[in-house]
Amino acid sequence: MISVKSVVKLNIPFIKRLDESAVKALEMTAEALHTEVVQAQVIPRDTGVLQGEQTFISAGDTVTNEYPSGESVSNTITKAITSKGKVSLVTTAPQARRLYFHPEYNFKKDENPNAQGRWYEPWISGDKKDFCQKAFKKFYKEVSGI
Repeated sequence: MISVKSVVKLNIPFIKRLDESAVKALEMTAEALHTEVVQAQVIPRDTGVLQGEQTFISAGDTVTNEYPSGESVSNTITKAITSKGKVSLVTTAPQARRLYFHPEYNFKKDENPNAQGRWYEPWISGDKKDFCQKAFKKFYKEVSGI
């Protein structure tokens, strides 16, 4: 009979760093997706509010920081929610649902030449569906250093 003995030592600080890197990479991926969609000019645009301040990354409570100059910045991503592996790209404009689910509308093309309904479709099931996976992989390597 052969006897085998093994000792496993976990590097807990390193594992924690990898977890934190995953959270940061997820946040960066969500921001990259938002930027990618805006740059693709697929969101119907009149004043720019729909794709601008009314579309943001959400993963929990809003945290607002005020600078000495009087400017304030809000961040809607919190570690507690992101660490569960979920963020959302949210649009709060009242017309967003109507515009998104009616691709048959004749959207103005003067501001965004690629304006369409279902503007996230290329990133969900179209030719750009691997964008988030590739972006996360890149950001995770960058943040974690591995």
